[in-house]
Amino acid sequence: MGPHAAGVVLAAGSGARMGADTNKVYLPLAGRRVVSWSLEAFSRVPEIGVLVLVARAEDRRLVEWVLDRELDGVPVEVVNGGATRQESELRALRWLASRIDDGAVDTVLLHDAARPLVSPTLIADVLHAAREHGGAIPGLPAEDLVAVAVAGGVGEIVGEQSLEGAIRVQTPQGFRAPALLDAYEQAAREQFLGTDTSSCMERYSSLPVRWVRGEQHNFKITYPHDLSVAEHFLAASEYRT
Repeated sequence: MGPHAAGVVLAAGSGARMGADTNKVYLPLAGRRVVSWSLEAFSRVPEIGVLVLVARAEDRRLVEWVLDRELDGVPVEVVNGGATRQESELRALRWLASRIDDGAVDTVLLHDAARPLVSPTLIADVLHAAREHGGAIPGLPAEDLVAVAVAGGVGEIVGEQSLEGAIRVQTPQGFRAPALLDAYEQAAREQFLGTDTSSCMERYSSLPVRWVRGEQHNFKITYPHDLSVAEHFLAASEYRT
């Protein structure tokens, strides 16, 4: 058997903007918890040989409930997250380090658990592009974005310029595993904190990164109404609980 890829689902945030008493990724969505949708999608991609869930230590009972009730039979390795997204990613990569070093894991895909509607097709597309080019990021053209110039700090708009070619970045973001691990270790040594996986790789790696077209429904659950939108999509699609 050749090397396989690892899927890392990040669920160590608090989701404070949801206004819920619990971490938003454990809220119900169409008969399942939000986080289980992403995990199930990754489990349906044959090239994903390792599935890792990064979670808060205080959410361990919720994690065990989801894995037992909604993902029975799907092997998921659980890693405690850190204080930041980047620290959580680094902990996952260190968990996988021995398998990366011996070549068992050749590519790692990192995904936000708060994007529950990602499809196995998009996951596979990102994986294949990352293996071929070194890195891959899904996204959609941001045709509605403009750069705005403001005068005097008083909110007076003095000019607009179209951001032609701008992309709304999504996850999963995938990279060849050895370069990804090296970049994150160097970032940790230099105490650099990036905005997402690709920003860290841009600073510490020379890997070429391919843009993969994302999916409209692969949006992030941030506010309560986002759950309603996701419910409507699932009700009108071929997804099944």
